Parts: sequence; structure tokens; C-alpha cells
Amino acid sequence: MFHSIDRGVVCLASAVSALGCYPAGGAAPPASADNADTQLASCAGGRLDDGEDGNNQILATGGRGGYWYTYADKAGSTIVPPAGDAGGTFSMSEGGAHGSALAARMQGKVGRGSIVYVGMGFSFVDPKGPYDASHFRGIAFFAKAGEKSTTSVRVKVPDVNTDKDGKVCTECYNDFGADIALTSAWTRHVIPFATMKQLSGWGAPHTPAIEASKLYGIQWQVASPSATYDIWIDDPELVGCR
Repeated sequence: MFHSIDRGVVCLASAVSALGCYPAGGAAPPASADNADTQLASCAGGRLDDGEDGNNQILATGGRGGYWYTYADKAGSTIVPPAGDAGGTFSMSEGGAHGSALAARMQGKVGRGSIVYVGMGFSFVDPKGPYDASHFRGIAFFAKAGEKSTTSVRVKVPDVNTDKDGKVCTECYNDFGADIALTSAWTRHVIPFATMKQLSGWGAPHTPAIEASKLYGIQWQVASPSATYDIWIDDPELVGCR
């Protein structure tokens, strides 16, 4: 079971399923009927952030301009950079994809409780509110796991039906998303909106599909009890222009 707090929070990893991931700098696999939806091209104006300005705001383009943050449960999980409700301010870390200078990073240890989690992400706009991403078909980003880190991460995209601020959900934070497996090498992941799912067994409502016209942000969450984690993210973008 995955939960997050109100601070909000692609091919998918081939180690998880045949969804077309390929290493940074490598060639994408040829399109086919099975993986065509993962071949989503980058779009002019789709880049969300590259971290190179060193601040904690995503790129202020396309009506966006939200901020990066981290969050953690209150059951003993630790996270660096510290969460905002613990007095922390997100900062980028040295060593990005493609030899770039900076990237987003979270590290620490997940607690031992039955419902434990940590995560980092950003809102699309500030003040927090819904963003219309319906003219895109998915998200993409580069990711890797540090030495001795868990490699299991859930990518979450809160929408109007799952984020508390949407004022729709009665059991919130079961966001649409996907589970991915990272490696120690920077790898590009592409997740089409059409393949994103909610988790079964909890959350209300459960809707047929993500509402791309009213998205709140993107999160990367680890919820494996007692796991040590060191997760890196770079160059998130909206892809697949309609």
C-alpha cells in the first residue's frame, strides 16, 4: 500500500515489463504494435526541469513553475533533503545525467511500520493547483539508484481525483502511476498516461484513467519497509505532443 502526504507527491523499466526502456545515450528500440505507445517524442516546451540552475523551482515555462520537495511518513523514515514540514528546503545534488552538473536526489532509510514511505517530487504550478497536460501523452525522465540502494520506485502523478486539493477523493493519494526498477546507470524512462494505473485494494475513487487536464505534479516514492534508498532523477519532461 502506498500513501503520501498533502505536499503532493519514461518507456518503463524493461526489468519490470516489456515497456521499452533503454540506457542513457542508447538508441530507442524500433517501434512496434506492442511498444508504440512508449515511443513518445520530446516536445517543444515539454521540458520540466534540468536542475542546472541549482534552485528548487522547475522551469518557469508553459504556464508552469512549481517547486521540488521531499516528504516522509511520521513512523521513523528518514530523508535528505529534509521535508518542508521538518524545516527543510529542497536542493539539487552534484552529478547529473549526460555528465551534467546537477540532478534531483533523495536518500535515507524507510521505517519499519506497516505504512511507511518517502518520496520527492514537484508541483506543476505555484500556488499548488491543477495543470492542463492534456496536449501531451505522457512523461519521461532519467533515473538511477545509488550503491546499496533499493531499486524499486513507484512513479506517481496526482490528478484531480486523487490529490486532496482536488476536493474529490474520500481516500486520497492512490495516484495513477507505475512501478519501475532502477539500475546504477542513468536510464531514460517513458510512461504514457494511458498505461498509468492506480493500486488495487485502497483509495476512493477509482477512475478509468488519469485526468490529464488536471494534474498536480509528479512524485517518485519508495515504500519498502527498512529499505535503504539513494534515488536520482534528472531531465523530467512532458512528452508525446498531440
